Amino acid sequence: MTDAGAGSRELLRDVTSMLVDDPSKVVVDSFEEDDGTVVLELSVGDADYGKIIGRGGRTANALRTVVKAAAVRDGRRVLVDIVD
Repeated sequence: MTDAGAGSRELLRDVTSMLVDDPSKVVVDSFEEDDGTVVLELSVGDADYGKIIGRGGRTANALRTVVKAAAVRDGRRVLVDIVD
C-alpha cells in the first residue's frame, strides 16, 4: 500500500476512535483495487455501529467526506465501507 492509503487509513481510525465508546475495537482494513482506488473497511464494536452510522447515515457520510477530502490532496480515490 502507498503512503496515501496509509494516511487515509490512519485518519479514519483516529476520527472513528473519538466517536465510539470502545476505541480498542476500531479496525480499519485496506486494500487497493485494480484501478488504484483504495478501499477502507471500517469495523467497530457491536454497540458502536449506531454511533458510526448516525441518524439517517449522517455520521457515516461525514466520515466518508472527510477521508475523501484528505485523499484528494494526495491525488487518490478512497472509498469507505462500514462492515460488520
